[in-house]
Amino acid sequence: MNTQAQALDTLEKRDPAAREAALMAALPAQLRAALAVPAMAERLAGTDPATVDSRAALARLPVTRKHELLERQQAQRATSSFGGYSALGWNAQRAQRPARRVFQSPGPIYEPEGFADDYWRTARAMRAAGFAAGDLVHNSFSYHLTPGAWIMESGALALGCTVFPGGVGNTELQLQAMSDLRPDAYAGTPSFLRILLEKAAETGVALPSLKKALVSGEAFPPSLRDWLAARGVQGFQAYATAEAGVIAYETAAREGLVLDEGVILEIVRPGTGDPVPDGEVGEVVVTVLNPDYPLVRLGTGDLSAVLAGACPTGRSNTRIKGWMGRADQTTKVRGMFVHPGQVADIARRHPEVLKARLVVAGEMADDHMMLKVEVTGAPEGLAAAVAASVREVTKLRAEVVLAEPGSLPNDGKVIEDARSYA
Repeated sequence: MNTQAQALDTLEKRDPAAREAALMAALPAQLRAALAVPAMAERLAGTDPATVDSRAALARLPVTRKHELLERQQAQRATSSFGGYSALGWNAQRAQRPARRVFQSPGPIYEPEGFADDYWRTARAMRAAGFAAGDLVHNSFSYHLTPGAWIMESGALALGCTVFPGGVGNTELQLQAMSDLRPDAYAGTPSFLRILLEKAAETGVALPSLKKALVSGEAFPPSLRDWLAARGVQGFQAYATAEAGVIAYETAAREGLVLDEGVILEIVRPGTGDPVPDGEVGEVVVTVLNPDYPLVRLGTGDLSAVLAGACPTGRSNTRIKGWMGRADQTTKVRGMFVHPGQVADIARRHPEVLKARLVVAGEMADDHMMLKVEVTGAPEGLAAAVAASVREVTKLRAEVVLAEPGSLPNDGKVIEDARSYA
């Protein structure tokens, strides 16, 4: 057995069918926790938690999107900083339980942290990156306002690591600390790690102890991964959000990202809550088994797809391909906003349509729309009927092109902006 396999915990090695059964069995309790907070109780009104014990039942519930969290928080600032979505808070919030910390992300959106050990579920991602008890971790995420540093620190402490709270900026001071303290590992953005290593080379500072890194918050392209490896640092990425914590993480196999054990993942067609087949690109929607912040079907706004097969490291959970872009493709056409949800509405009106993609071409102020729809055959009158639906839904005209099934790109785009902005 290799060292990666030895590092796996019991949950990571579960039979997939046993994992799925356990996740579905946990759903009713998560729904009960959600119904106990006002915002989710409104969204899930009439839902019987006992009946939500399958993916099909889960898919019938509404998706909660980040802009809705922001709007609700803004509307309830005086009484509920979390907009009624969290069981955590403090005295003035009339919360069920106290929060350990509260964070502010751009918006501003406020997020709670609870008292559970490894609240953000980061330890597995760190262990997969080679972090171990006794390591010194140089944490270069910000400890100011946002939760990034605390997401990493909680996982490091859960593993038995020691943490240096570097934070952001102050490159020279951070580099001096790395030279003096000789950390084993780095946590932070990949771009700042590159800055540190470039500065070290420029100033002749040796960092022989630094061998591993868990990076997040930015794209981590293979070119940067290889650049780090050439300098002796093996970098691995974690996919996390301030609301959900760690969703998935990279392993030594370098084949996609493995889902965390506390996450129920769905990939849905952008603009809808409809799950797509495995392998098709869509929006990442997660239900995290966290009663403190019981967001059911949280739409991350990120695109990804399920990767077939199991991880060669022995982890048996579902894998995703990683970050593949943003799902919110709202586009302004001739002064009117067109949303992915409108494209989905048009497609739903015509059962013959298997998939739709709106292409906006031309130049700004002289643009035109083309709706490409996958259909079997070419049903008479369908193009004209779909064009009429486009006008009714968007108040704009579009050319409708019938396409063969499977001919549209599998990139998660529902609206493609192909205009020239020169």
